[in-house]
Amino acid sequence: METAVDLRVMLESLAVEDGVFGRVESGDAGLVAEHVYGLVLDAQKAWAPYAIEGSQGPTGPAAIADALTVIDSEEAGTVMTYLSAGDLVFPGRLRRDREHAHRAAQRVVKLLGRDSTWWTNIELSDSGRGWDPVSRFTFDGVVAGTGNGFVVALLQVGED
Repeated sequence: METAVDLRVMLESLAVEDGVFGRVESGDAGLVAEHVYGLVLDAQKAWAPYAIEGSQGPTGPAAIADALTVIDSEEAGTVMTYLSAGDLVFPGRLRRDREHAHRAAQRVVKLLGRDSTWWTNIELSDSGRGWDPVSRFTFDGVVAGTGNGFVVALLQVGED
């Protein structure tokens, strides 16, 4: 039970900025796409006034699964830090303290354990970033992981 509480505290800490959403549930890898889709629906509801009229995104967990790529736990920590502290709409702009986001992301990775599995829809590189959409927003990025009996996800959405 302590792990669940710690994960919730860390995800809430990572998702304090407007447009960043986090979720923790009990579960396994088979539930990742459903878990992310539920988080996307939460974000779309909260951010409905910002969405471009008529915009569409994935319509179910299967489409989410198609957008996700497996990454290692080190990259998961990097992506989680970026989604919490960085800005998808304005690259280079910090939304919050990067060091705090890094510590919280590393704690989440550690809590899920060595055997955790991670996915994301974005690719971060020195030459830029790319992504497969998981929402109806112009910009979105998600990282999700499973391990230790939990599924976690962090999502940032944005419009310009």
